[in-house]
Amino acid sequence: MGMLQTMRWFGPHDPVSLMDIRQAGCTGVVTALHQIPVGNVWTIAEIEKRKQLIEADNERYVPLHWAVVESLPVHEDIKKGRPTRDQYIENYRQSLRNLAACGITTVCYNFMPVLDWSRTNLSYEMPDGSLALRFVWEDFAVFDLCILKRPGAEADYEPAVIEAARSKFSQMTPERITELSNIILLGLPGSEEAFTLSTFQGLLDEYATINDRTLRDNLYYFIRAVAPVAESVGINLCIHPDDPPRPLLGLPRIVSTEADLAELMAACDITANGITFCTGSLGIRSDNDLPGIVRRFGNRIHFIHLRTTKREQSDARNFHEADHLAGDVDMYAVIKEIVREQNRRAKTGVGVTSIPMRPDHGHQMLDDLHKKTYPGYSAIGRLRGLAELRGLELGIMRALEDQIISQS
Repeated sequence: MGMLQTMRWFGPHDPVSLMDIRQAGCTGVVTALHQIPVGNVWTIAEIEKRKQLIEADNERYVPLHWAVVESLPVHEDIKKGRPTRDQYIENYRQSLRNLAACGITTVCYNFMPVLDWSRTNLSYEMPDGSLALRFVWEDFAVFDLCILKRPGAEADYEPAVIEAARSKFSQMTPERITELSNIILLGLPGSEEAFTLSTFQGLLDEYATINDRTLRDNLYYFIRAVAPVAESVGINLCIHPDDPPRPLLGLPRIVSTEADLAELMAACDITANGITFCTGSLGIRSDNDLPGIVRRFGNRIHFIHLRTTKREQSDARNFHEADHLAGDVDMYAVIKEIVREQNRRAKTGVGVTSIPMRPDHGHQMLDDLHKKTYPGYSAIGRLRGLAELRGLELGIMRALEDQIISQS
């Protein structure tokens, strides 16, 4: 049995419908209760309402189920280590209990301060005419240095980058300045609310005394408080890596490398403290050995995001979302290790044998070029990615089976 095929769904207002997800070949849905304010308890009533929506047509069509929560967000007071964090942690634990009572056992979260994933272009044209997400370090510097004008920002950039950013800014139209600002301040996936320049600097200022070590300690305080509860009710937690996996806007990023993952796994050494293995986020860094991470942390991988990015030759900090089987991620080697991990689980009887997977960040293409969708989450691009990944996994599974037969 292969990976459990899923797609992310942002709820009733998502232009990609549950029927679209079903027809893509998925049986699992990845979603969250975005309408509930961060830090509030997810009640059983609200969880059941979303479950019923997902399962409404199951008697007539191929059944869908709510496979993964992405995400149950962590309140900023927990990340900052404020005195109020214990109440928000208790709310988080109660949400986990309620999810478990409703039969949902995989919960993804992240610990990125202020911003979730960041890009500077949401419609980068690929050679085939489709549109991709892109990150350009120099453009991010334009926003930081010349639009936001963050105090002390110059210390985070080389002189050549500062000069190029200021030169580029001087030639930008007001429309392009607004566009770049809106992209970076987009907010969390699934949210209709973006940050504003007038409030954003204040949010950054609240992290002025929180360095890398402090943020790590706050993460470990959180996971030690919630993972045992998750384990007791049968839930696996899985942290999503930083995206991009490097500090931004003076904010530390602490889930960017294999060493970061190892430190977190050791901080609370139980299986419920696990990983969302995102090949796109981790693959941005050339020093992350993705197949090796699966080999070394396979039993702690509870959820998988499969996509690949392409580092650009002009500056390795620049990248764009490539086709799922192209880019810098050796997807064959990664999926081969995932298949081996699933085979190990099936043989030992320990762990979920079909790990939930979703194709991440598809290109906008074909009819979706004329629709408004969440950036990276149009239907057809993800459908193409899922089809390619499904075929690759099947080929690897058959090859490994044939190898076992030939050796017997």
